[in-house]
Amino acid sequence: MAERTVSDVIVDRLNEWGVARIFGYSGDGINGFLAALQRADVAPQFVQARHEENAAFMAVGHAKYTGAVGVVTSTQGPGAVHLLNGLYDAKLDSVPVVAIVGQQSRTVLGSAYMQEINLSTLFSDVAAQFCQLVSSPEQIPMVIDRAFRTAVTTRSPSVVIIPHDVQKAVMPTLGAEHGIVITAAGTASSRVIANEDDLTAAARVLNAGSRVAFLVGQGARQAEEQVVRLAEKLGAGITTSLLGKPYIDETLPFSVGTMGHLGTTASAHLLANCDTLLIVGSNDPWTEFYPPPGQARAVQIDIDGRKVGNRYPIEVGLVGDAAATLTALIDAVTEASDRSWRSEVESHVRDWHAIAEKRALVPATPINPELVVRELSAQLPSNTQIALDVGSIVYWYARQLVLPPGVPAHVSGTLASMGCGVPYGIAAKLASPERPVVVLTGDGGMQMSGVAELITVSTLWRRWEDPRFVICVLNNRDLAEVSWEQREMEGEPRFAATQDLPDIPYADYAKLLGLNGERVERPEQLASAWKRALGADRPYVLDVVTDASTPLLPPFPAGAAKLQNMRVAIGNEGASGRQARHLLDEYASHEGA
Repeated sequence: MAERTVSDVIVDRLNEWGVARIFGYSGDGINGFLAALQRADVAPQFVQARHEENAAFMAVGHAKYTGAVGVVTSTQGPGAVHLLNGLYDAKLDSVPVVAIVGQQSRTVLGSAYMQEINLSTLFSDVAAQFCQLVSSPEQIPMVIDRAFRTAVTTRSPSVVIIPHDVQKAVMPTLGAEHGIVITAAGTASSRVIANEDDLTAAARVLNAGSRVAFLVGQGARQAEEQVVRLAEKLGAGITTSLLGKPYIDETLPFSVGTMGHLGTTASAHLLANCDTLLIVGSNDPWTEFYPPPGQARAVQIDIDGRKVGNRYPIEVGLVGDAAATLTALIDAVTEASDRSWRSEVESHVRDWHAIAEKRALVPATPINPELVVRELSAQLPSNTQIALDVGSIVYWYARQLVLPPGVPAHVSGTLASMGCGVPYGIAAKLASPERPVVVLTGDGGMQMSGVAELITVSTLWRRWEDPRFVICVLNNRDLAEVSWEQREMEGEPRFAATQDLPDIPYADYAKLLGLNGERVERPEQLASAWKRALGADRPYVLDVVTDASTPLLPPFPAGAAKLQNMRVAIGNEGASGRQARHLLDEYASHEGA
């Protein structure tokens, strides 16, 4: 029987941790581990991305869609550097990922050898909770176990760095002796609830409020029922962070939609006029859209005590599971008798729904991007998974897409990294091949990573139980979000040299790869195009030509403060800014400005 190597033991350990697949790209520094994957009778599936950054995004996507640990692997040097963006996405959005990274042999470390980088230093911030260079075979079971336990417990990335010679070394039998740590795979779950005194204090604050607002984030993913019950009892309105949007039913009459710069007018009214704020599982950074400090008394629930009071002055912090803590609060608060605040909130929700419809129907040249997403909302299958890239598409998703209950939607939320959309979609599809996937992306994100990863889709789709994988590209030939940020935040005209994008025939490229698709150039084509895409027998690319002049106007009153800056900047663009000025004025008129 051949001697077992360290890499064989790593594969065994990954099996014990229930790892279904590993995303990555090969290279000499990680070949010992990859060889063990190949020869193992039972091993995680290896998914080859076109680039290590995209592999890391896939691992993050796997963690977001499944709740399990995402695993990525790469070689040393440039391969390792490429992982950073995806690992920071995991860190900032609090999801568990383990990276297994190759390194040059121990004998040459410190010699400025080929592709030698100090990886411990490179990953020290992104994997601050656990980053370990394995220097002997005896370490490996313990290090792998600690990496997984830390990733799960802290909901952050862990990095294991394994020199090439260690990967190939014979694995000794470990015994109970000094200097040897023997561990086992697995971690324990817990149910955390705030202490009784803090719950009583929180209930007192909530009972005293007459205009209560809830801000709900992704930490409430298992607590939607409890959030709604407590809101009903207190007569509160509910807004969500971007990451919290999938976890609240936006058809509820007191659900005001997403908050922040990309949010709704109803959310802006809720937060600007409340006297009490309950934050549930959110660390949303859009602090200028929170109530002004001193306006609202605040209570916050979070499983991570480090986040309590992180965005707003909190009177009472409750460290615990959202569902369990909210259940205790439901019993502790008294039912509000005055429903005038609730009526006011619901009135603003109705106004927002009317505004959203008006905006989607504003004529554009050639297609209004809001209408693209609104048409999808009307046809979205109830078992879809949504993957979202970063850019102006996030605004239209936040404002126009109504998610059926149980439909997950994920984006690089806090890092806000373009290029995540198609990698996320691939991870979602591999995790649940029986469910359709819709990727919503702009042409910037598609050109950054999606075009390359469409090749990956073309190699995988025939194995999927349900072949539907729709990529909708809002093709406006512009880095539109940044164009509008130049106008709004800098008061400067759009800088064409930095913003213009080439017009690529995305659907034709898909067809070259054996997939399908179509170019959509008129608004009346949208409904039937979505129908064809969602009923296709293979992955489908919708290349939708949209108007880059559609404004990313913040919700009022913040939008009113930004309006003059935007008008002046567009005025300095001359004739090229005429359509942007027209649409900006049209959008502002919907709010009486």
